[in-house]
Amino acid sequence: MAGYIFSLNNLNSLSDSIKNGIYSTILNIPKNRIWGAHHEGTFGDYITMKEGDNIYFFHERKLYGIGELVNIKGDCKHLNFPEADFPYEYNHASLKNRIIVNNLHGKKHRMVCTFKGAPHFFKNGVDMDDVLSSNPERFKMLRAFWKLSFIKIDDEENKALIDVILKNNEASLVTKEGIFMEKENTHEKIADLVDDKFIVKSENILASCSNNDGSVRHEMALETGILDYISNNKTNKFGEWDYLSHQVIASPFKPIDYMDKMDIFGYKYIYGFQTISKYLMIEIKKDSASSEDINQAMKYVDWINQEYSFGDYNMIQAFLVAFEFPTDVIEQRNKIAHRNFVKGRRPLISMEWDNLKLIRYHFDSHNKKLTFTEVN
Repeated sequence: MAGYIFSLNNLNSLSDSIKNGIYSTILNIPKNRIWGAHHEGTFGDYITMKEGDNIYFFHERKLYGIGELVNIKGDCKHLNFPEADFPYEYNHASLKNRIIVNNLHGKKHRMVCTFKGAPHFFKNGVDMDDVLSSNPERFKMLRAFWKLSFIKIDDEENKALIDVILKNNEASLVTKEGIFMEKENTHEKIADLVDDKFIVKSENILASCSNNDGSVRHEMALETGILDYISNNKTNKFGEWDYLSHQVIASPFKPIDYMDKMDIFGYKYIYGFQTISKYLMIEIKKDSASSEDINQAMKYVDWINQEYSFGDYNMIQAFLVAFEFPTDVIEQRNKIAHRNFVKGRRPLISMEWDNLKLIRYHFDSHNKKLTFTEVN
C-alpha cells in the first residue's frame, strides 16, 4: 500500500490526531475567493487516498507510526462540512452540527481523513537520518519533504518506512507500552454525521477556475480533476491504476525548488500479484500545448525508464493533456516520441516504444464534468 506522512508542529496535535483517528490540513481561506495552487494540490492529495494506505506523522525530525486509513460510510476522506470545497468563509453558527473537526481552526479544516493504528502508533519516534540511512535506495519522496503539510510515498518507500519503525519499536509490540492511546467512538460519531454532501470531489475546484470555452485557469486544479477522474471512473481514457500520485520527483537530487516533478505518476500491478506491470506518466498543460511540452514529456519517460522500468520502455504509458494541440505539436510528437531499445538476452529482441498519447480536455461548467478526447 501507499503511505502518507503528515507534518505537525507540536506533540499535542500529534497525540490528539492519533487519539481521535482524524487528520485534517489547515487551509487559509484566500481573500480573493479563489483557491491557490497549494489548496488545489491538497485536494488532489486527499482524492487519491484509499482505505489501507498507511499513515505516519512527522514532528521535529522524528517520524511516528504506524496507522492505516479506514473507510467511514464508504470512504476514508470527507469534506469537513458541506461545501467546504468552495473557497468561501462560513459563519461558524451555520456549520453547527454539520462539521466534523470543530475546534479553533474548524472553518480552515476543509477535508479530513480517518485512520486507526496498524498495529499501533508508537511514542518512540525514529529520527529522520536513521530512517533515510536504513534503506537509502528506497527513500525518494521523503528526501524532498520540504515546505509541505504532507507527502505521499509509494509502496516500496512505505514498506521501508514500516520496517524501520517496527525495528525500533519491536519491544512495544510485546509489552504494549509506549503506544499512543486511541478512542473508539470518534469514528462512530462521524458515521452518524456524514452523508453525500461530505464527498470529496474535484468538480467545485474546477468550476471555481473554469472559463466559458471549457478551459481551466489553474493547472493544479486540472491535475486534481484528472486524479479524480482516473480514481473514480473504471472506464476512462487513461486506464485503471493501483497507485496514483502527483508532483513526483523526476530528477537527480538537488535543491528542492529546482527539482523537476511529474504532474501525475502511477503504476498498476499484474492482477492478483504485487508485481508492477505498467507505469503511468501524465504531463498537463491548461492551455495550448507546445513542442517543448513534447520534449518535457519524453524527458519524464526517460526518467521512468531509468529509475523504475530499468530499460523496458514498454512498461510506460505516457500522456500529454492540454486544451489545444497545434499541428506543429502533433508533428513533433510523431517525430521524436519514439524510443528504440533491446529486451532480453538470448535472444536479443529489438523493440520500439511510441506510446505518448495526446489528450484534449474540456470542462463542462454546467454539468461540472471533465471530458477527454484523444488527438491522433
